[in-house]
Amino acid sequence: MRFTKTILLASGLALAAGMGVAQSVDRADTVIFDLDRTIKDPENFNWFTPGTKRMHGAHQTMWEPLFILNYGTGELDPWLATEANSDEGGKVWTIALREGVEWSDGEAFNADDVMFTVNMAMTNEEISSREAATIRAQVESVEKVDDLTVRFTLKNPNPRFIVENFGVRIFGSFLIMPEHVWNGQDPATFAFNPPIGTGPYTFTSAATNRAIWDRNDEWWGAKTGFMDLPEPLRVVFIESGGEESRAQLMAANQLDAAQNVSVGTFEAIRAENAAVTAWYDDYPYAAADPCARQLEINTTVAPWDDPAMRRAVNHIIDRTQIANIAAEGATVPSKTMFAQYGSMDPFINAVIEAGHGLSPTADVAAGQALIEAAGYTMGANGVYEKDGAPLSVKIHVNSASTEYTKTIDVIVEQLNRAGIQASSVPVENGVFWGEVLPFGSYEMSYSWLSCGSVNEPWASMGRYTVKDVVPVGERSPGFNNTARWNDASAQAYSEIVDAMAGKALGDPEVPGMVAEAYGHLAEGMPFIPLVQSFKLLPMNTTYWTGWPSNDNYYNHPFFWWNTAHQIIHNLEKAE
Repeated sequence: MRFTKTILLASGLALAAGMGVAQSVDRADTVIFDLDRTIKDPENFNWFTPGTKRMHGAHQTMWEPLFILNYGTGELDPWLATEANSDEGGKVWTIALREGVEWSDGEAFNADDVMFTVNMAMTNEEISSREAATIRAQVESVEKVDDLTVRFTLKNPNPRFIVENFGVRIFGSFLIMPEHVWNGQDPATFAFNPPIGTGPYTFTSAATNRAIWDRNDEWWGAKTGFMDLPEPLRVVFIESGGEESRAQLMAANQLDAAQNVSVGTFEAIRAENAAVTAWYDDYPYAAADPCARQLEINTTVAPWDDPAMRRAVNHIIDRTQIANIAAEGATVPSKTMFAQYGSMDPFINAVIEAGHGLSPTADVAAGQALIEAAGYTMGANGVYEKDGAPLSVKIHVNSASTEYTKTIDVIVEQLNRAGIQASSVPVENGVFWGEVLPFGSYEMSYSWLSCGSVNEPWASMGRYTVKDVVPVGERSPGFNNTARWNDASAQAYSEIVDAMAGKALGDPEVPGMVAEAYGHLAEGMPFIPLVQSFKLLPMNTTYWTGWPSNDNYYNHPFFWWNTAHQIIHNLEKAE
């Protein structure tokens, strides 16, 4: 693949024009991040309302979190807060704020800002962001202990309260806003422009295709000794326009960090620009995304209501082949249901040591033995049959991504070769998420419905308990247990997982509980873990080094998340 100079020049001119509204900053002092969407309302910074209001640089450079979850260690790295503690039951939480934090206009950041923002979310139902809704659902009251201490009383005990709300568990966190700016405003309509934050960058300009943030040399963190000023003088988020154009920009050093690309595109970029790297230097290149892929099975539909038949499919699936063909080698087979981060190692290892780990390759004979034990015989056409009817299955798949459809194409071929008459049923995105999955309108489907756990097991395991079972045709709450798994193994699993819910993070009993519960999950097999989800994110070392990688694992590489503060602070100008 060669990239055309005409498009490169056009892209470069677009970037230069976008940056022309601000004071000139050398390219060598500017870090440019890829934005995979249009900024529909670039003058609005009210993150409580829908739209691209924060991932174009606002929560990566300007709005700082209280804590940042480290995916490698499972620890919460303190940021605007220094510590959080709960009572023995996990219902009352006290957060200590860092001394000396300031908003970019010089006002002190303190408990009044936290109190105000939390109460604003709790008392305004029209605020629609997920984080605000979670606060409303979990918090009974919040009180100021002193200028640097805030106490939360929850509606129900929750040992995961801090990481779920203030720790950037996945993508974002509940962001604290300045009381002295927001007080008296309508939180549903206030545009918050010009915006301010506590971060080391301030807003300079934005359009629908880019946003520019310039360094604030009076940042509180440098003044207090918390952290040095980041080296980039300017941070730019620019809409690349898709995989081909982001590849062109990266090859021409007009982009420093790009959104997801295919293996073929990444290798073509690197053939033209040897300074481009990824999470791994070689295969699989990509970093694991939190939402591992799986095959969901409707346990109410015959013959898949028989757990032995579900286990048969598990034996037949070759995960390595899925990784190599559908993902072009950019991922690895799943060992369990969990995302494979260092923070999850204690739980993954407990499952494997208990004998419930997944095989990366198929054991077709074992799968066929289970099918034959259920009364099926192989027909002359190579398809199992029983009572004159073939053993068949339709697998619903979201047609929005070639990753999804290619994966199911591989699985369909594997099942057909083993004697199951399988076929793919592609449906458009809205139908898949709005009708097929939540209402149980499928035999099998490709999804990632056990997504959630990145530092503890309950967030994923709690999605398959019997409390969420509803009849086919009714909407599963939160897409939980759409498989309608509700047999004896599900009951036993749920009892253990429900007991696990109240355990504190780091409780030494939890890995053993995970292994015990997973034994019931492996027996019932309401879904089949396949491969790790993946993001192949090209990083350019022409101007900047210090990008996160498997060898430089200070955290994950997802630069559109609230954790990007860590990435920017780790960047160093290339020699």
